[in-house]
Amino acid sequence: MDQNGTGANKVSRCVNATEARGEQEGILDACAGGSRPDTAVRMGGGGQLTEPGEPVSGRDGGVYTWEEVQRHCSRNDQWLVIDRKVYNITQWAKRHPGGFRVISHYAGEDATEAFTAFHPELKFVQKFLKPLLIGELAATESNQDRNKNAAIIQDFNTLRAQMEKKGLFRAEPLFFCLHLGHILLLEALAWLIIWLWGTSWVLTFLCSVMLATAQSQAGWLQHDFGHLSVFKKSSWNHILQKFIIGHLKGASANWWNHRHFQHHAKPNIFSKDPDVNMLHVFVLGATQPVEYGIKKIKYMPYHRQHQYFFLVGPPLLIPVYFHIQIMHTMISRRDWVDLAWSMSYYLRYFSCYVPLYGLFGSLVLISFVRFLESHWFVWVTQMNHLPMDIDHEKRQDWLTMQLQATCNIEQSVFNDWFSGHLNFQIEHHLFPTMPRHNYHLVAPLVRDLCDKHGVPYQMKTMWQGLTDVVGSLKNSGDLWLDAYLHK
Repeated sequence: MDQNGTGANKVSRCVNATEARGEQEGILDACAGGSRPDTAVRMGGGGQLTEPGEPVSGRDGGVYTWEEVQRHCSRNDQWLVIDRKVYNITQWAKRHPGGFRVISHYAGEDATEAFTAFHPELKFVQKFLKPLLIGELAATESNQDRNKNAAIIQDFNTLRAQMEKKGLFRAEPLFFCLHLGHILLLEALAWLIIWLWGTSWVLTFLCSVMLATAQSQAGWLQHDFGHLSVFKKSSWNHILQKFIIGHLKGASANWWNHRHFQHHAKPNIFSKDPDVNMLHVFVLGATQPVEYGIKKIKYMPYHRQHQYFFLVGPPLLIPVYFHIQIMHTMISRRDWVDLAWSMSYYLRYFSCYVPLYGLFGSLVLISFVRFLESHWFVWVTQMNHLPMDIDHEKRQDWLTMQLQATCNIEQSVFNDWFSGHLNFQIEHHLFPTMPRHNYHLVAPLVRDLCDKHGVPYQMKTMWQGLTDVVGSLKNSGDLWLDAYLHK
């Protein structure tokens, strides 16, 4: 964000950018709904709409241009490209294990880099693609669509191959065993000190801190299993994730994965990354505030959002918003397996603490623990993303897109532990299936690649990262006020 320019200049630049983007999208007509309204259509394989002359299945050996692929990106008509092969994912998206939204975010685009990044067992996953194949790109078409940088993609693929050869995608089981062990130890000690020495205010506060620490660290650990970065077999990762997020935290693995994978697929992109969907409570980045201001949208006094953030952000995200969303998601989707895992946590918790505090006291205790955990989670996750570029879809290559949306925090033993190694947010976003204990080995290589191609690689202190969260909210609020008052 331009922190030195005047408000009027900021508004002008953002308005021009918005208009330019609108013109570009109009030219591309990227999501016009598949077929042209003035031509007859017929149903193709997978239920997609196709124009006369287009093949209906992979057996026809269809040959397509990028322009043709880009037209198929509506909710009921979705194609994508992986390694120059064109796939119709219209029906498959509904059954996609990672959730229908994450794969739909790449409809009408080249999804090769995202496909490689998310799936550790490519040969296994590719068998699901065969029935979806409808053709390939024409020989005259480039490997990349739109504004994606071919040189960056080639060098990034080379870097990934080198890391795979060095075994940096293989996990150390002892690391994760010790991490799980210290979580279980904290849980046991928190209960033991109350059972042995009573429920005084001091011991209750100590118990709360220990439980909040265990909850936060369990959150980072389930995140590892959710990204399939621990075991070679995906099923083992899924089982351990359900145990940790369900039995140790009382949440839902499916809810987390379907939400979090979207964030990784399109970080800091409005309408695609749920983490920047603020339900009109906050305005983010440099574009959204101006759009709200021009339209005279004022659900909140956004020029004060850096102040009320302390009241409605960290304190309420996990105890209120996430808790309601998790329960609603599990029940509405009839996800009885995750609900059973979640209920096992509450059964265990109340069995341990009701005899010590009573029902009301146990509810107060768990609420305070969630309150502490929520602060920890919000500050750690937002310091890597909120101060970065937040905008509408730009359709960039994987490296450029992730680097514009993420930054790193300096390495230290404490920073690594406190953030669950998400201080290496850049490396985690580039290689989400990589075990986190290898991030520090990859970081220098990633930085060299960014320097080669002029892609900014931001590294901050922990303090700077935390203060930038508030600063970015203030800057966005000021942009909104300038646009709102602009005549």
